[in-house]
Amino acid sequence: MAIPIKYNLRSLFVRKVSTGMTVLGVALVVTVFLLVMSLAEGVQKTFHTSVSPLNLMVMRVGAQSDVQSFVQKEQYENIRTLPGIARDEQGQPLASPEIVALINIPRKDGKKTNVIVRGVEPVAFKLRPPIPILEGRMYHDGTNEVIVSRRTRERFAGTQVGDTIQAGSQKWRVVGIFDAHGSPYDSEIWADLHDVQGQTRRNAGYSIVRVRVPDAAARDQFIAAVKGNQQIKMDAKTEEKFYEDQMGTAKPIQFLAYFVGILMAIGASFGAMNTMYAQVSARIREVATLRALGFPRRSILLSFMLESLALGILGGAVGAVMATLIVSFVLTAPTGTQNFNTFAEILFNFQLSAGLIMSGMVFSVAIGLFGGLFPAARAARLKIINALREA
Repeated sequence: MAIPIKYNLRSLFVRKVSTGMTVLGVALVVTVFLLVMSLAEGVQKTFHTSVSPLNLMVMRVGAQSDVQSFVQKEQYENIRTLPGIARDEQGQPLASPEIVALINIPRKDGKKTNVIVRGVEPVAFKLRPPIPILEGRMYHDGTNEVIVSRRTRERFAGTQVGDTIQAGSQKWRVVGIFDAHGSPYDSEIWADLHDVQGQTRRNAGYSIVRVRVPDAAARDQFIAAVKGNQQIKMDAKTEEKFYEDQMGTAKPIQFLAYFVGILMAIGASFGAMNTMYAQVSARIREVATLRALGFPRRSILLSFMLESLALGILGGAVGAVMATLIVSFVLTAPTGTQNFNTFAEILFNFQLSAGLIMSGMVFSVAIGLFGGLFPAARAARLKIINALREA
């Protein structure tokens, strides 16, 4: 015989203060957990946005990023002749030589950090999704003009249209703001390839060559051709694999989220446990009456577990709403973390997905179950005579 659910619901509303404090404690734990996890989610989404299965990256053997790579001009010319490369309307191979340079500029909070300046040729835009200019215009070749991503403009000082970015002896005039739709390029500044080579005095070659292939068979053919060509002596990997290697940046954040979440969950579980113990102590007469009416111990156990579970679910729901509101209305500006492969800052926004919210709810259910297990067991073990005497 089961105890009516309305008994448990009435108990939650009768003890408003203890119920509210427990729900708030669980909600805060879930909120913090979701906010930290949304950091890692933002990094992951950044690295997976605009990735094409038909783009390949040719770089120095052993390099983990384009910052660590170098491709000589002779190697680039040989790469252009390899089989499997797609061609544009004019019959030219879709191979984009690109050079990246790190500049140290101040953020709006005054602290300096590294930002990537990427030098490209017009073919680079054919290998990427459309990158619209939101403000200003495209840079002109040979003028030391740059376009800056929207996120970079929001996070760094002196990156508005008309400003001059200076890093050491290098000077760049901002003439446009572009939107890379949350991809890794939203953390960069773009300029003409030869301008970047001249400013950085690196005219002997490039950092990386990005190549487009028409299909999967051509992709495999091109990768084999790069690795088997003794004149090139380079490595080729898919764009997906390239950015997957960059994902190590998100792992410390994920570890931090779980570590902090587990510590806070333990605290919240003990808080829920104390609340349920207090409720058991305050309701000894009720427990004795229920037992005298014929309700078995397992019904008492399930009844108190149900109350604790309800507290956890309510706390999880409140925490999910709080995290959603914070991400939607407070944490709207881009933030950043160090990419240890490029030594530059990768910019991203907090991303709170439906999957994360579900994990927060599962987290709160676990807190409720663990917090109510021992108090519910105590209530179920109470003997009718002893309970009536204590009451």
